[in-house]
Amino acid sequence: MNYARLAIMTLLAALLACCGKPLPQEKAAYVGEWQAKNMYLNIEAEGQVNYKRKDGNTSTSINAPIKEFHGDDFDVGVGPMSTTFRVSRAPYQEGGQWKMVVDGVELVKAQ
Repeated sequence: MNYARLAIMTLLAALLACCGKPLPQEKAAYVGEWQAKNMYLNIEAEGQVNYKRKDGNTSTSINAPIKEFHGDDFDVGVGPMSTTFRVSRAPYQEGGQWKMVVDGVELVKAQ
């Protein structure tokens, strides 16, 4: 890989990292590290999302900003490339733990 290509990739990565906008105050409960057996979702207050999911031999990962919320659901991506996270149960407390159901998976917030 030549240095020009490396510089461009580094610049693009930096741009992706800074494109997020802070989460609205009413969505502050979404912030944190959420985990299930085969899924990891980290939502930062600045709007950046780090997502990993393994399903059998398939794995998916996303590291991009939140574009916008639609009710409890939210879009993550840059430009025309995005994906929607379907939140069927927004963050709630149960048995002393914070939980949230995203894309049909119950996630527990790391302490």
